[in-house]
Amino acid sequence: MTFKNIIAVCLMLSLIACACNNKTASKAVEAYQKVSPDFNADSAYQFVDKQVAFGPRVPNTPQHIACGDYLVGELKRFGADVQEQKMVLTAYDGTKLNSRNIIGSYGLDKKTRVLLFAHWDTRPYSDHDPNPDNYHKPVLGANDAASGVGVLLEIARIIQSQSPEVGVDIIFFDAEDYGIPEFAEKSVIEGNTWCLGSQYWAKNPHVPNYKAKYGILLDMVGADGATFYKEEYSRIYAKNIVEKIWSTAGQLNFGTFFKGDTIGGITDDHVPVNEVRRIPSVDIIDYRPNTEHGFFHSWHTQKDDMSNISKQTLGVVGQTVLEVIYKEK
Repeated sequence: MTFKNIIAVCLMLSLIACACNNKTASKAVEAYQKVSPDFNADSAYQFVDKQVAFGPRVPNTPQHIACGDYLVGELKRFGADVQEQKMVLTAYDGTKLNSRNIIGSYGLDKKTRVLLFAHWDTRPYSDHDPNPDNYHKPVLGANDAASGVGVLLEIARIIQSQSPEVGVDIIFFDAEDYGIPEFAEKSVIEGNTWCLGSQYWAKNPHVPNYKAKYGILLDMVGADGATFYKEEYSRIYAKNIVEKIWSTAGQLNFGTFFKGDTIGGITDDHVPVNEVRRIPSVDIIDYRPNTEHGFFHSWHTQKDDMSNISKQTLGVVGQTVLEVIYKEK
């Protein structure tokens, strides 16, 4: 190789190096920039723990009343305009359930609204417990469903400090988990025995003709190793919102939690919100395809306690939901 060739090669390598550096710099500039405030997973964990400390939150019990009062107080403390929707609902066996949906609203002057919701009651039966002697014992419900409520309380605390551009309504639905148990032969009521609080609200919203751009349901969003798939009812009624949420999770590098695969429809609070209230709503729910029932290992058992709760999972879900609503215009 001649000296001139060596110089030419060196110049070429220098140009390639510059081009690579420019590409690297370009990629760095194009890296996703989070727009939402930081979600505090430690705070969300404490909100979950506080609910669990009341014991099972089954309608018609003192624990249920005490926890409901706590949730109302926390939303007020975080600056929400709070309404309580009190009603008597009929369970599958005819039991009259003294129930209340708890609604906290932010940015009442904003026409564009986003609905965030979770159920706050717990199941009166551990009908998936490995020990049949526990079937008639109530569930403590750390993951199902204190986790979703805990995430939404932390979101409420954040909204008080830094408002998004859209109005936000947070609803804690009651009597979701009083559905017919595995050991019961029949129901005395017609139709869906689950999601009684959301069924009531969908027909009787807290604001006449209430509308929101879309809704996001959080159910069982706190367990270690959680995986969130694209649920079928969500895809049927709110496909574009599903893609918005899952793509946002991907941008935040949460793809190991938010899976791209789809699963079948799950009867949950988003169904009446979609079908009756006509608000396109998505269910973010932990689904485990390799389990017998499709949910986390302690679902509807005596083991649904704080040992299941992962701050990392709470943080992933909370930050994703925050990012979605703070990007909204």
